[in-house]
Amino acid sequence: MANPTPKNTEDFAPTDASPYAAELSSADKSDIGIRAQKSFYIPVKAKFVIATGFATVWFLISVFLARPWLEELSPITGPFPAILIILFIALFPGFLNAHIVASIILDAPPPLRLDIKYPPVTVLMAAYNEADNVRETFRGIGGQDYPALVQVIVVDDGSTDGTVEILSSLKLPNLKIVRAHHGGKARALNRGLKDVTNEIVVTIDADTFLHPQALKRIVARLLSDPRGTAAVAGCVLVKNSRESFMARLQEWDYFTGIASAKRQQSLYQGTLVAQGAFSAFRTEAVRKIRGWSPVIGEDIVLTWALLEAGCRIGFEASAIGFTSAPIDFKSFYRQRRRWARGMIEGLKQYGSLAWKNSRLSSFFIAIDFVIPLVDLFYTFVFLPGVVLALTGRFYIAGPQTLILFPMAFAIIVVMYRKQKAVFDTLDLKVRRNFGGFLVYTLIYQIVMSPICVIGYLQELCGTVKRW
Repeated sequence: MANPTPKNTEDFAPTDASPYAAELSSADKSDIGIRAQKSFYIPVKAKFVIATGFATVWFLISVFLARPWLEELSPITGPFPAILIILFIALFPGFLNAHIVASIILDAPPPLRLDIKYPPVTVLMAAYNEADNVRETFRGIGGQDYPALVQVIVVDDGSTDGTVEILSSLKLPNLKIVRAHHGGKARALNRGLKDVTNEIVVTIDADTFLHPQALKRIVARLLSDPRGTAAVAGCVLVKNSRESFMARLQEWDYFTGIASAKRQQSLYQGTLVAQGAFSAFRTEAVRKIRGWSPVIGEDIVLTWALLEAGCRIGFEASAIGFTSAPIDFKSFYRQRRRWARGMIEGLKQYGSLAWKNSRLSSFFIAIDFVIPLVDLFYTFVFLPGVVLALTGRFYIAGPQTLILFPMAFAIIVVMYRKQKAVFDTLDLKVRRNFGGFLVYTLIYQIVMSPICVIGYLQELCGTVKRW
């Protein structure tokens, strides 16, 4: 694939903030209003039925095609283990991929209205030893094409590398620096939340570079999404893929994998992660759930707490922030292990939403109960099966497993087309990265699943949490 990097980012210049203008009166636009804008409207629930029906048909076809595989595997493992193996390394992943493909194709959010009156916003950032990043981050903030006041609150979480000195040297009139003792990202964000006076707060990481239209587009989506929307996740992409091959692999993951999941979940009005790297929130909604919990996956837990409170969580693909991805395996391992632990934290606290919540978002929380089993079977069954296949024994990994490739490849193709359209709108270019694409397609999951399994087990066993 390619690296999503802004054209001429060094030319982004600060813009003057205009006085506060009242919030759009139609912020809570109903589905009836959205329907009136389109000549042909498919209700969200109908789209879910279509996507689920398509995925079910694909699943049943896969079951039929897997019958010879089951007959070959059963004498070796026994019938029941053979069924579980085929279910978790082929059939269930195929169902999920088919559901994503159908959902992305059906995803057609209402046109984003940018001709609205924008309220002032607060950008909230927690920083710990970010001296190497904050200048670039504030260059992105200063270059925002946002027609109202943008206030920035940075909570320094006990930095020792001169982060505060650099921030102070910027001499920005709308910047407030809050000093705090080192206590973790969640505590820092909650400290900053106390000083937020605007109705909308946008969180970004200290290494996030915002596209010039990022704030405008994420706020516009938050104001125009259906009633009850408390947050909108921005589209976070990799900005440093030129630094290492590991970063180039993640470039594809962010560009197609993570973005496709957010598009799918947002279509059904239940994005599961409003990531701290770039998301917009209604301040009062965050305060009602008492802010961020002191956990590893603080953004996951916060999002699920909002869902439990009855809120909707959206996603805006054209609100883009570029973040630094890990450039070596050790850093990648720690990050993805942390993400896996965060998902288990969310399930432990709010997993009951899978059966208590009547909204479509409960479907995706239920899926998160199954994902660890998929990773477990992939790690301890499929990967040893690959080793056996290299010796000519195709009991587990072989021609039968190719049933997964059509939908997996379809996700990449469909998402590339969707993301390319967004890039064209924003005058961005997609950097060529064929080597990263090839390795991402063939072996990325081989690396990911074992790391996730380690994270799941560490969280379930209650081991010490290290960021």
